[in-house]
Amino acid sequence: MFPLMQRFLFFVLVIAVFFAVIYIGQVLLTGNKQTFLHSNMDLRSNAFDNKGDIPLKYTCDGDNVSPPFFVGSAPIGTQSFALVVEDPDAIGGVTFDHWVVWNIKMETTEIKEGFVPDGAMQGINDFDEKGYGGPCPPKGASAHRYLFNLYALDTRLNINPDSRKEHLEKAMEGHILGQTTLLGLYKR
Repeated sequence: MFPLMQRFLFFVLVIAVFFAVIYIGQVLLTGNKQTFLHSNMDLRSNAFDNKGDIPLKYTCDGDNVSPPFFVGSAPIGTQSFALVVEDPDAIGGVTFDHWVVWNIKMETTEIKEGFVPDGAMQGINDFDEKGYGGPCPPKGASAHRYLFNLYALDTRLNINPDSRKEHLEKAMEGHILGQTTLLGLYKR
């Protein structure tokens, strides 16, 4: 029975090495760690449910402060997070960026209302301002979707503090371990 167990363990070891070589080769060839990594990352808010209405307080019609968030289940190897808030329903079919944040510490499990986590950097939004700009669709338009996109990264980013989303996306290439989206709706 012992030789049978040795053969089984050898077979399992060969399979494990095979998949490790494929994964390492894929990462080296493409720089894409997402190919085989899966994440159950979670981004939630106690201010609104996924696909729910964003309260007035977090919009241009209210206090215009960022909502609170809870982050869960970051992938193994996460070194930092980035958060991008965007409106894909903006006028002209162009996505409008409301908040661009990066270098959120990997230990972060909560982002408090109206605050940026210590050490995180905020870029320029499409209001041409640094920081959060709440939902502000045209009056009378149908409800717009607001995507709160959270990215787990395998590094901290060294980009200009006045960067926009395009610069952040370029810097994140090849470093994204996982992503999750919280969807909020707002209509004026």
